Amino acid sequence: MDGRQRYGDRLSRTQELVARLTARIQEGVIQPGERLPTEGSLVQTYGVSRTVVREAISRLQAAGLVETRHGRGSFVLAQPSTTPFEVEEAGELTIEGALELIEFRTALEVEAAALAARRRTEAQLADLREALDEFAASAGNPSAAVRADFTFHLRIALAADNRYFADLLRSFGPGMIIMHRERMPANPERFARTAGEHENVYAAIERQDAEAARAAARVHLTNSRERLLAAQEQAAKTQ
Repeated sequence: MDGRQRYGDRLSRTQELVARLTARIQEGVIQPGERLPTEGSLVQTYGVSRTVVREAISRLQAAGLVETRHGRGSFVLAQPSTTPFEVEEAGELTIEGALELIEFRTALEVEAAALAARRRTEAQLADLREALDEFAASAGNPSAAVRADFTFHLRIALAADNRYFADLLRSFGPGMIIMHRERMPANPERFARTAGEHENVYAAIERQDAEAARAAARVHLTNSRERLLAAQEQAAKTQ
């Protein structure tokens, strides 16, 4: 391997690490004011060299995402605030409000999935796979299921490479799928169907098929609406 190829490989690894850390910051996994993992921790977690880590942090600094404080490490900076688009808490959201929310999400997320299929990077695809695996592992744990579900949808929005999609979903927060807390993990069949629908969206994004991603996202959200109505009907029968 000549020097030019080694430089190209290092540049690619740096770009991927920048993308992964940027996503963690945008998702709120690392909050403003929090310190980034240490250099040694990043080397171990992502399997890259210290040079790659240093170059990635320099790029995050240039992008205004972090600042390095001598002797203390690198800290995430607060990003410009956006006007929150609030969703009621779980106990306040009526069935009518939940249905309206799914309708609104369909208009938003179907196109986000198509754009993600066209624009996603390999690092973003890996992050989507990670979210799917976390969701699969959350069966029987409602809180974990909600977090993983939200993370998957947010990462699709991030992969669309249009900040307005991700900004809006972040404003919603996990409350946009909080309805699952009562019905999905407790019903293995419904949980499996939801996981399968997620996999279909992922598969279309993986092969960069925008039309298939659009269709899979629409099917998933339409089915979410039907599952909500079915759960509501079942609840009414037991009252």
